[in-house]
Order: sequence, then C-alpha cells, then structure tokens
Amino acid sequence: MAAYIPDDKILSIKNASDIVDIISESVALRRTGRNFVGLCPFHAEKTPSFTVSPDKQIFYCFGCGAGGNIFSFVMKHEGLSFPEAARSLARRYGIDLPTRNLSPHEKKKLTEREMILTLNKEAMAFYQDCLIRKPAGRHGMAYLLKRGMNKSTIEDYKLGFAPEGWDHLLRYIRSRKKPLDLALKAGLIIPRKSGSGFYDRFRNRITFPIFDGQNQLLGFGGRVMDDALPKYLNSPDTPVYNKSHSLYGLHCARQQCRKTRTVYVVEGYFDLLAMHQFGMQNTVATLGTALTASHVQMLKGYVGSQGKAILVYDSDQAGVKAAQRSVTVFQKGLLEARILVLPKGHDPDSFLMAHGPEKFLLAAEKAMHMMTFMVETAVEKYGLGIDGKVRIVNDLKSALLAIDDPVARSLQVKYLAERIDVKESAILQKVRQPIQNRTRLPDDHRQKRGTNATPVRGETYRLEQKMVTMMLQFPEMVEVIAQRQLMDNFTDPLLADVGRGIIENLGKAGGDVASLLSQWDEPERKAAVARLCLADEHWDRSGCMNLINQFENSTRRRDNVLLKRIQAAEKNGDQDLLAELLKQKQHQALERMGKKGGH
Repeated sequence: MAAYIPDDKILSIKNASDIVDIISESVALRRTGRNFVGLCPFHAEKTPSFTVSPDKQIFYCFGCGAGGNIFSFVMKHEGLSFPEAARSLARRYGIDLPTRNLSPHEKKKLTEREMILTLNKEAMAFYQDCLIRKPAGRHGMAYLLKRGMNKSTIEDYKLGFAPEGWDHLLRYIRSRKKPLDLALKAGLIIPRKSGSGFYDRFRNRITFPIFDGQNQLLGFGGRVMDDALPKYLNSPDTPVYNKSHSLYGLHCARQQCRKTRTVYVVEGYFDLLAMHQFGMQNTVATLGTALTASHVQMLKGYVGSQGKAILVYDSDQAGVKAAQRSVTVFQKGLLEARILVLPKGHDPDSFLMAHGPEKFLLAAEKAMHMMTFMVETAVEKYGLGIDGKVRIVNDLKSALLAIDDPVARSLQVKYLAERIDVKESAILQKVRQPIQNRTRLPDDHRQKRGTNATPVRGETYRLEQKMVTMMLQFPEMVEVIAQRQLMDNFTDPLLADVGRGIIENLGKAGGDVASLLSQWDEPERKAAVARLCLADEHWDRSGCMNLINQFENSTRRRDNVLLKRIQAAEKNGDQDLLAELLKQKQHQALERMGKKGGH
C-alpha cells in the first residue's frame, strides 16, 4: 500500500506531524516522565494503559496490545487504509501528494472517500446559499429565528435549507459536473423507485451538517418545519458516515469537554444548538440512534478517566426509555454518567429558552447517578408491592450485571436492597449465576484472540526478545550486532525479521522507530515492536555487551548440545535418531547460509 505514495512524501508527513497532537484530539493524555498516558480508545478500561512516546513517535496499549506509529493510529481510529490515513495527515499539514502514478482503478478506490467529503462540502455550500441568499430560504430562516437561533449560531454551525422540490440539489450537482454515482454513495440523492433517474434526499428541510472530530463533513441531518413525517431525516450510512460512530456537534465540543471533564449528551439538533448558544459547548447529540459503546469510548477519550457524562433527556416516556437503554452501555464503557430528566413538557431547547442557563445548571447539579435513576424509575413504574419488587429486580438485573467493578456492583445491590426492602442475598442470588457465567468470558475471549493459545516461550526466545528490545531502545548497539551477524542465529522468524528491519532502517539517515514501523503492513507486528520499544528497560553499553555475550554463549551451547546428541547417537548406533539430528544440523546450516545470502 505504501508504494502508492513516494517514500519522500511519507517521510515529509512523518516529520511534519506530531503523534501527541493527533492522539490528544481524541484521547485525554497526561504526561508521566518522558511519555504520555491515557485511556485506550480501542477498548474499555478504567486505569490508563495507553502510552504515547513523543520521542519515538509511537503508541502502545499494554491492555489490549494495539500499537504502532502515527499512521497506525489514524488507520485504526478512523477505519482508514494506509493511503487514506497518509492523505488525511497530508491534508492536515499542507503536504501535496501526487496520484498520477496510480492506475485508474487504484486512483478511484483511494480517492473515493476524499471525493465524497468534497462533494459533501459542495452540498453544504448549496444548502447555505439557499438559506441565506435565495428567496426560497426565507421561510427556513424565519423558522430558525423563531426557534431562538441567532445569526451567529446559524453561521457557525453551517445551517442550511433544502428547498421544496425533487431535484434542486441534483441539478446543482450536474452543473458542477460531479458523477451522480458519487452523490448516490454520499447519500445526497436517491434512485427513483419507478423508471430511471434520481431525486434529492433532503427536500423542504433545515439542514444540519454533521462533522467528525477532525472537522470533516460526513453527512447531513434534515428537519421539517411543520408536522410532516418523518420529522428528522439523516444521511444513510456511507463510506464516510456511520451514525453509530458519529455525534453531532463533536467538532465544536471537544475542547470544552477536555477543559471541563464533562460532556452533556442530548438527542436533537436544536437541543444541541440551544446548549451551545447558551454557553454549554461541551455538548454533543446522538443522531437518531441509541448511544453505542463506540460513542462512549469516543466521549471517554475527551473527558478522561475522571470525567463524566450527563445525559439530558426529554421528560416523555421515550426520553426515559432512552436513558434506561444507555445505562448498560456506559457501565460497560467504564465512564461515569448521570441522568438529567427535565420537567414535564420540556426538552433542553425549550427549557433553556424558558428558564435560561442558570436554572439548567442548577438542575444538572442534581442529576441522578445512573443506577439511582434506574431504581427510582422502576419504583415509580411498578410500586413497592410484592409483584412490583419482583419486577424491579428483574428489570435491573442486566444493569447490575453490566457493572464490571465488584465493589461498585456490591454497593449498588446494597442500595437497591435498602430502597425496596429486600435482602441483599436474595438480589445477589437472582444475578449470581449470570455473573458466574460472565466471569469465564474474558478467558474464553482471550483464547479466541490467541492470548492463552500462545505457546510457552523458552530461554532462547526470551534472550532474542531482549536483544530486539535493546536494539530498539539503545540503537548505538545496532552496528555491533550487525557486524557479529547475530540475526543469523535467531530461532524466532518474527524477531529475526524485526531485527533485520532495525539494522536496515536505523542505519539510514533519518531512520527511527516510526519509520521502521512504516515498512510493515501487519498491525500485529507494528504493535509488537511498539510494545518492546516502550518496555520499561534501562540500558548502558556495559549491560548491552553483557547481553550480547550471553546470547552468543547461548548459541554456542545450543550448537554444542546438538553436536553431543549426534555423537551419542553415533556411539549408541541409533541410526533413526542420528538421521533426524543430522537433518536438524543440515537445516540449521542451510538456514544460516540463506540468511547470510539475503543480506
């Protein structure tokens, strides 16, 4: 993949970018010594195990094993291929990347995402122009002003208007000579059910552009200005947009989320705009879907391990149900969350317009912890009769199971027992069997990932791993290792390959670990190198030479053991064993010759 972009351009991107700056946009990092740590964006954790090295420009998570350089992070975090990640970083730092050497098929594949993002920007400009300058947009502007939106909010959040009719945007796209199949993939137009042709997806609606945390325009939401249905309409999933991984307003909220360590989560576009307009810019909105684990991981990256989310829901039954559904997701995502249910008849938009931000913040201070909210909602729904208590426990069982921390679970069980006057032991018995089953899942999961399946390594492997770690962390010894041709004596193919890569790469001008990682495509290999590079080791030249001597002695002992076994087999007349041992020796000799020939 890297061959599609010239090496000098890859080097320019690497030199221009800073991995701490890139990762800190989505992960709350704090400095510990020479490195930075934070909560891993790729798995749920309470204690930070995600490490970023500014010196080596690499990252590694000691919890889940993800690791690599800046390209690896962007690829994994954004779901991009290497060329897409490189181009994304190049755009950020103003580095021009040529595409003239690509075949038409390769160029189309690599640039489709960029073309969709560009087309989305053109559609946004069209909708904005319709709202602000076209007579057809006067109705939309009047509606926004009536809803309390000021002109600054309308401009800052790039609101627009999709005019009534079937093909206004379609004709605009044609006039710009953009391919209609691209507009279809972007979700801007829809194929007609009968006959050929297309029509606009958004018609007679206010449009809300949806950006990601890097200010890339992914899609749109649209709202009618009357009682027509559906009231809200979002872009479908596209090559750049997925509602389960996207949040409205994130691009404007992320800095304030980091600063306050708090994020408000609302459900509607106008709810978010009102929150931002009244000064609570640490607010995001879901996009017509329930909160997902991906959303929680994303938010946790911005507010940090000590941060919290406050879910602000409408007072109607749908809002209460949405709050209940989110409890398990937050508990599994290990992020503290509270529930703020507004007075009846209000959503965040109407409450702020009626009462102002001061009363809202006072209400937010009284937001309930998630389990408290769940318990009180269940009590209100079922009552405290015998049947009601049984239903309450049944309703809360899954929420209790989702609490990973056994101390926290115990405290919540105790609170529930006291609130509904039921023995703790009875509630624990109700949930004990599922908990026991669940405690076995991590081992099973690790086996599926291959963690427990990894064979037990011997002393030879540990020495080889130590050697590679030394080469990464004390590169002054690389030349010595190369001169002694120690890689020829490695028994582990992966470590031998990594060692040769270090010798070849770190010897070049400007060679470093981040460049070394760029020469491999396999994420597992990148992660392994990052892990060894960030291992807590302390090296000096004397210690390095001791390790090298230990490795050479180990190699000689291994050869001597094989030779003695051959001699013993000859002496005992064991022809079968002798043939096998000679075969091993021959294979060993050929392998070393092959390794030398490959240099």
